[in-house]
Amino acid sequence: MLTTNQTFQGTIAAISSSFLFSMMFLFGLFMLPLTGTQVASWRVLMMLLSLVILLSLTKQWQHVFDYIKTLKTLKEWLIFILPAPILGGQIWLFMWAPVNGFGLDVTLGYFLLPLVMIVLGRFFYREDMSVLQYTAAILAALGIGYDIFQYGSVSWVTLFVCLGYPPYYLLRRTLAVPPITGLLFDLTLLTPVVLIMLYLTGGFSVAAQNMKFWYLLPLLGVFSALAMSLTMIASSKLPVSLFGALSYIEPLLLFVLSITVLSQSLDEGGSLFMYGMITLALVVMIIDSAIGYLVRQRNDRLHGYRELQIGGFPPRRHFINQRIDGVLKAHRFRKIRRYQKKMDKIQQKLEQLDAK
Repeated sequence: MLTTNQTFQGTIAAISSSFLFSMMFLFGLFMLPLTGTQVASWRVLMMLLSLVILLSLTKQWQHVFDYIKTLKTLKEWLIFILPAPILGGQIWLFMWAPVNGFGLDVTLGYFLLPLVMIVLGRFFYREDMSVLQYTAAILAALGIGYDIFQYGSVSWVTLFVCLGYPPYYLLRRTLAVPPITGLLFDLTLLTPVVLIMLYLTGGFSVAAQNMKFWYLLPLLGVFSALAMSLTMIASSKLPVSLFGALSYIEPLLLFVLSITVLSQSLDEGGSLFMYGMITLALVVMIIDSAIGYLVRQRNDRLHGYRELQIGGFPPRRHFINQRIDGVLKAHRFRKIRRYQKKMDKIQQKLEQLDAK
């Protein structure tokens, strides 16, 4: 019964996060006359504010500090900081593309992302790929190859999405960075950049002059923080196979919104043959995920995972052990210091009694 409740809760969380992300895809339309770049800058600030409030309400700051204390070498700090500009670029593109006629290109990038992650997992981590995963990768490659042969290129927006995120996840996995901690410091590092951007482009004055931004900007931050939180809840409650299958809901919603609300035609994002191959690849991936889910259920191994599942990359065990040791040491240090304070108070009271 517990397993069923965990799976149900995780499924609802995954669907809800996909819906929220798709709503943010349209925020650029609601927030005119702000440009896509200005909306992305405001999103970083509002996400950071929402995340700080969330961490304060849930009293999770100590976990953030415990992890930071485990970063000892310059190399580790560089690996920790490098993903920030990657995430900044992806946030900018997600808000800029829909209002500049590239909604379908972004959608196609998100369709291809899981397939790219699987292929990278095969070559970087020597992970085994199933027959269906090989089939899906080949179908996607045929679709992309056709457009390159026919038109000479694939949209840079599509490539930016599907090839930009993997390095981000690889770097985060290298140090086994907790999702909340990584996101918090990414946004913190991006804050000076977006403040300068808003100042130079007049983003502050435009937002101050229009009353609608007084509620739309906080709403953007709440949506962003809530969507990220629901994604992490889903990843902690669902098996990898089911979580991977549900991850296709977001690009499907983005595709529908690009065609309907943004009024884009299919030709703007690529050829019908490419879309057909990508669709077949997605169907094959969903079937593969469903088979994996049924196998786990049959073997009574359906259980939650305690960390964000991205592309099935296995975290490096020695780094995880290093982080765990660091957190335990920090916990023991706080405990000893707390007892020492109690002993000091008792000693002071004894001295006062002796003086009397």
